[in-house]
Amino acid sequence: MTEQLNEVMTLRLSAINYLARNTWAFTFEDPAGNLLPAAEPGSHVAVVLPNGLTRQYSLLESSNSLTQRSYVIGVKLDPQSRGGSRYMHETMRVGDLVQVGVPRNNFPLNEDAAHTVLVAGGIGITPILCMARRLKELGQSPRIYYSCRDRVDVAFTEELKSFEHALIHVDAETNAFLNIADIVQREGQDAHFYCCGPGPMLVAFEAACAALPPEQIHVEYFTAKQEAALDGNFVVELRKSRKTLTVPQGKTILGVVREAGVPVSYSCEEGVCGACEVRVLEGQPDHRDAILSEPEKAASKTMIICCSGCKGDRLVLDL
Repeated sequence: MTEQLNEVMTLRLSAINYLARNTWAFTFEDPAGNLLPAAEPGSHVAVVLPNGLTRQYSLLESSNSLTQRSYVIGVKLDPQSRGGSRYMHETMRVGDLVQVGVPRNNFPLNEDAAHTVLVAGGIGITPILCMARRLKELGQSPRIYYSCRDRVDVAFTEELKSFEHALIHVDAETNAFLNIADIVQREGQDAHFYCCGPGPMLVAFEAACAALPPEQIHVEYFTAKQEAALDGNFVVELRKSRKTLTVPQGKTILGVVREAGVPVSYSCEEGVCGACEVRVLEGQPDHRDAILSEPEKAASKTMIICCSGCKGDRLVLDL
């Protein structure tokens, strides 16, 4: 997989710190000590690894453009790693220069909500803690629910003690998973709920929140939510480029656009980062991403072209 983002920086890996079992924090800074683009709570960056892979990682810290001097990400070693987390854990060293994309935010925090509930599973604590820190700065007291399989997997134990309402749930100690349905019922219908964690947790979270207004539900996926649309057999008109392309069976819109030599931003190619989001001028997309909300998908004003297809025979895109 290659990376093609509009803005990429060369940063230096300045520190690696232990967080929990098989989970490390990687800190990146500008080699010349310059300030970095600001990052809001919930933001992530694309890290372009020297082995050719690109991976998306949530930021642990947020700041504005006057104080952002580093990006800190949490990386858990995945036993089934395809070369991303394994490369970072086994090969990367302090001092390495790495290409890092500017922060993007598909998981924004509503700082004006009267009540905020933050739910994290495993490495999903990364963006959740970032949000909790920001709310604490604003004088708010969010509810935090953090679940891990074993006690040795729990990160930020001491910091979480500083929050008034923070619960750490360890599956092995209770012989049960975190009961998200109970949390949603207990915290009330007016709360804004956020969740980041493994797939089964996110499925349970979305089911528990199904009756709530969509604008109160916020989810971030690490991996693809659905398989990419590969049915093909439709036409894509690129209005700006004045090109009409045929998408055959077995290929994505992104793949066909790239083959035609049309410049387009992309990164994960799994529908989880949002780098390839494009405006839809005509046609009905077959949305397969984990980025757009249900109302956004219904409106179909934009689509994620690395994984989504077409429900008809023609799309017109603002490319």
